[in-house]
Amino acid sequence: MKTKSCIPGIALFFGALVILHAAPLAAQSTGRVEFVANVAPSGGQPEPVRHLTFYLLRKSLEDIRAEAAHSAPDAALDKFVEGLSVSPELKAWMVQHHSVRLFGEEFIKSLTPADIVAVPEFFKAYMTHNEAFRGLGFPEPKFKGKDLTSNPEKFKAQKEEYETAVRKFIAASPDSVKGMDLELVEINPYPKWVSIEGKQRQLLDARAFRLAQESYAVAHSDTDLDGQGSFAGIAPGRYWIGLIGTEAISGDVHAQWDFPVTVRQNETARVELSNLNAVRSNTTAQNSDN
Repeated sequence: MKTKSCIPGIALFFGALVILHAAPLAAQSTGRVEFVANVAPSGGQPEPVRHLTFYLLRKSLEDIRAEAAHSAPDAALDKFVEGLSVSPELKAWMVQHHSVRLFGEEFIKSLTPADIVAVPEFFKAYMTHNEAFRGLGFPEPKFKGKDLTSNPEKFKAQKEEYETAVRKFIAASPDSVKGMDLELVEINPYPKWVSIEGKQRQLLDARAFRLAQESYAVAHSDTDLDGQGSFAGIAPGRYWIGLIGTEAISGDVHAQWDFPVTVRQNETARVELSNLNAVRSNTTAQNSDN
């Protein structure tokens, strides 16, 4: 009876010893991350990133965003173009150039004389914009509408001759193309596309934010007045430090990080976040152009 009664007592005793020794061993098996974040505005001095929540993640934000994108509907440009009420030629041009932006210097530079003549909307815009040059060396069409049925071969030949002459005129007078985008304002689908893309980005950001918090966040830390923060009791391994759903802003600069850090047992990893290692560091002026 004594033997039976002692066995549970001995088991409890050694169990307590195991727990007492396991606790400090578990504590020693973790590491720590200390970081400081600063952002410098254009032409200015670095400023601490104050009172923002940084996350320590088991997966990079880029990969988390890619994972979230698989479950998000795709705002396909080709599908958007297909639903536009424009000519087949303009649709083909948009798909080929993967753009629906019909204004600006970049758009004007992308146009070739062949594009302007072949796409009805471009040709109409060009002709309207250059109405004042009619009769001043600008080619005049010789084909007539009645020939389309009475003499289609003549009509086709004269039309091709006219289009060739117009292409040569445009090539010889590149300045005549400038400003023709003003005539395309009413049919320009770019604002609508930007709105669709914006809503798509918001949905994707929300999915990525939720996925990061629910599946990959190991710890979080709010920076102090000096832009400093820390993550304690972290198991050894590879992690990423970043902001989720927000940006660090200093003047005209918006910065975001997806910075890798390795945590080792009983060691403190120290990280300095700045414009130099930000994955996204741009100005509000640049943002407004995109």
